Amino acid sequence: MNPFRYISRWFRGLADVFANELHTIFHDPGVILFFVVLPLAYPLVYTLIYNKEVVREIPVAVIDNSRTAMSRELVRNASASPTIQIYDYCANMAEAKRLMAERKVYGIMEIPSDYARNIGNGETSHVMFYSEMSLLLRYRAFMAALTDLQIEMASDINDGRIRSLGAESYLTGDSPLPIASESNFLGDTEQGFASFVIPGIVVLILQQSMLLGIGMIAGTSRERRRRNGGIDPHQPDHAPLSATVWGKTLCYFVFYIAFTIYNLHIVPMIFNLPHFGSPADYFLFIVPMLLAVAFLGQTIAPIMRERESPFVLIVATSVVFLFLSGLTWPRYAMSPLWHSIGNCIPATWGVEGFVRINTNSATLGENSTPYLWLWGLAAVYMCTAMVSTAYLRRLARRQAAVAAAPSEES
Repeated sequence: MNPFRYISRWFRGLADVFANELHTIFHDPGVILFFVVLPLAYPLVYTLIYNKEVVREIPVAVIDNSRTAMSRELVRNASASPTIQIYDYCANMAEAKRLMAERKVYGIMEIPSDYARNIGNGETSHVMFYSEMSLLLRYRAFMAALTDLQIEMASDINDGRIRSLGAESYLTGDSPLPIASESNFLGDTEQGFASFVIPGIVVLILQQSMLLGIGMIAGTSRERRRRNGGIDPHQPDHAPLSATVWGKTLCYFVFYIAFTIYNLHIVPMIFNLPHFGSPADYFLFIVPMLLAVAFLGQTIAPIMRERESPFVLIVATSVVFLFLSGLTWPRYAMSPLWHSIGNCIPATWGVEGFVRINTNSATLGENSTPYLWLWGLAAVYMCTAMVSTAYLRRLARRQAAVAAAPSEES
């Protein structure tokens, strides 16, 4: 065949596949739900849920067995923290446990009877704090507040002991502490949960919504072929194999450009989330991830036998992909098996690279490892997508042959 004719035929086939796939997307309400509504609504829903960023004024029960001025000062200083709200004083632990069981309090502070005596004798006094563990955010907030309270009160107590010896305290006047402590939280300046998790979640949303939409298109095509003797009128089977794969991929890629800008740029601006990186860097970074996801969706198309298959096969993986991304558990602490599985998921590297760029102002060059991994996955899944598409074409031809056999015999 003349190479120019083949190239012309290839591009015509690519254009036909692109146009047909775009027509399928806009005329299928289910695909619109996954390709449009999901990437538009999910970032808003997730961010609004965690929009308060941190938990404040958590109710706490107090069991004061000391009943001294020093124990009351401890409770008063704890109540001054923006995290802790003293809900009630309890006579014993059983009463405090009942309040926690009724969800009226989420923490219990127990002050021992020898609290003031031990401090007066220069000994260590132990105050017990019990936290309800249904939400780790509360436990984290309690730990931060109590640590600050402990440091502040320990400094005051040491200052009083020095003064009682007739010496001048190092805390008087403008004298600095022996070791100054200052916290600077890089990236997540608010120390909030939304600022921590949403930049990674929006990348996962792009992957999952695209896979769901591609899976529904593939499942619907399989159903039409079964009804029409192996023929799907919405799929141009005359296009070359590679043109079919690339035509679909370019359709998905172009369709997701607007939603990528929305998820990665506009959502962080709307909710004032960390947004320090260069837009050019993270848009260039996300290009191979979108291509890899588009090829991955076509790779798994053969297992989408019905229109509803994506609900079972892809939605169930959302939590798994969240863990494998390293957002909730560091990847270096995973077993080699799960670490290797995570390497094969485009969103794993997409989350890692985007968080570095968006939150910590890293450049594209400083993200060479995840960037190269994404291009490698795109290349691998492009090959597997062609294998899957070739398999589906052979399956369609067999279905057409079986459907045509009875008519030939008659």
